[in-house]
Amino acid sequence: MKQGQRQVQDKLKAIEDECEQLRKETALIIKQSAKTQIRLALMFQILKARQSNDFSMAAQLTQALRQLIAEQNA
Repeated sequence: MKQGQRQVQDKLKAIEDECEQLRKETALIIKQSAKTQIRLALMFQILKARQSNDFSMAAQLTQALRQLIAEQNA
């Protein structure tokens, strides 16, 4: 009887550990996705500025993108 309970507890613990790991991985994916969305938005704004011949704004946005990428890679 106690042997069976111990096995069930061990399996439950393993499942709980796996769930926690999946939560962590999901949070990381969400965070990475948000960062990607921000970078894409900046890139799109750079393209729009260039199309509008607003090279000053394009340069500012490009610098902001470089800074963001450097911070994320640090």
